Amino acid sequence: MVTTEIVTETETIPFDRVRRDDPSLDAGTEVVTTEGVDGVKTLTYEVVFTDSVETSRTLVSEEITSAPVDEVTSVGTREPPPPPPEKPDCDPNYSGACVPIDSDVDCAGGSGNGPSYVRGPVTVIGDDIYDLDRDGDGIGCDT
Repeated sequence: MVTTEIVTETETIPFDRVRRDDPSLDAGTEVVTTEGVDGVKTLTYEVVFTDSVETSRTLVSEEITSAPVDEVTSVGTREPPPPPPEKPDCDPNYSGACVPIDSDVDCAGGSGNGPSYVRGPVTVIGDDIYDLDRDGDGIGCDT
């Protein structure tokens, strides 16, 4: 006995992965901005059975029931500005030049043994903790 049936099947349509440059994100940053979703395709066949055994199958129609949604990843391309140069830690007791904060500071070109040095002149505006103003006139490293 030969019978014919219309059979409907569905297939998954895998989503694609798309990468897009994004100048609003820092370089090296990647963000999934759209989640991917698989689609569905519906296939309709005319199937012929002979003595309950499938003997032929003919595709009658094919329809995308739901389209896949691409997964979109935004890839940062913005180069962040360089960090500002580090400002050395300067002793707040002096102005006019940066007197580093250290165990000892001497005037550059003088007879001191450091470990740090400053090129003067510097104005003493607080305590002269490094004894840079030897003559007491408020100006250090002025010789």
